[in-house]
Formats: sequence, C-alpha cells, structure tokens
Amino acid sequence: MDYASVEEQKPQISDEIRLIPKWSVALSIAIFAAVQATVHLYLVKHDHNLPPRGFLIFWSVAWGTVLGVYTLMVGYVTRDAKRRGMNLALWTPLVIFMPGAIGLVLYFLLRQPLLSMCPQCSASVVPGMNFCPQCRFQLAPTCPQCQRTVRITDAFCGNCGENLAAEHVYHGRQNR
Repeated sequence: MDYASVEEQKPQISDEIRLIPKWSVALSIAIFAAVQATVHLYLVKHDHNLPPRGFLIFWSVAWGTVLGVYTLMVGYVTRDAKRRGMNLALWTPLVIFMPGAIGLVLYFLLRQPLLSMCPQCSASVVPGMNFCPQCRFQLAPTCPQCQRTVRITDAFCGNCGENLAAEHVYHGRQNR
C-alpha cells in the first residue's frame, strides 16, 4: 500500500470552486442583476438627489459583486459542511444571518478537516488516525515500540529512537 495516498491532500482551488452549487451561481447572478436594475432603473428614474453617474456605477457594481460573492459562499458552505460531516442545519443559517459575514468567518475558522475513506472498508476516517475505527485497518505506518506514526522512509523512530530498518509488519505484510 502506498501510505502517501492515505495522507490528507490539500484540494486544489478548481476542486473547491466546483463545490459551488448551480442554484447558488444562478441566485448570485440574479442578485447582481437586481442591484444593477435597482440602481440604474429605479433610482435614476426617480432622481432623488443622486451622486454623479460614475459613483452610481461604482456603487452598484461593488455592492452587486459583494452580495453575489456572498451568495456563492453560502452555496459553498452548504456543500462543504456536508462533505466534512458538519451540521448543515446549524452552519447555513449562521452564515446567512450573522451580520458582517461573521458566520462565514466562523465557519472557515471552525470547520472540521476533510474526512478520508478507509481503503479496506470505505468507512469515513478522520485524518491523522492510525487505524480505521470500523475494521482496524492500519492507515499509516507506526513505530512498533511507541505506536507513534512514522514515515515509511524513516530508519529510526523520531519519538523513541526504535530501529525501523529491521523487519516490521505493516498491514500483514513484511516491509524492510
């Protein structure tokens, strides 16, 4: 088994962008268009001591973009929380209703690590575990002396100094 494949790998930005649901993209575009229509059609038509046209354009594009990106982030959180095993019914309203994007900041500070799958039984496993909690499959090589995780290329355990170059059994196979 290749232990490098078991370790948590950081997802690429393109993978994260693909998490944004289509409903969120459509709603984001609609919100941006609604802000533009409100400013340029309604406010200009009713001329309420408006600032210069350049400022109106800047203001409408800036607020339309902020609200559109926020909508995309709400969609992202709905998918990301689900794949991380977090409570979707708690995080989605927090992100939507906490003022000043505090809920969004809290989500990114407190979100759980991505779960991985056990290669043997496909159970969800928290990163950093040495053994699968369902089938006891060894997910990472450990020192036979202190049971701490070691790299497969280590000659000695960094924790207790045990010689790892001698024969040790990982996953029922002999490794040298």
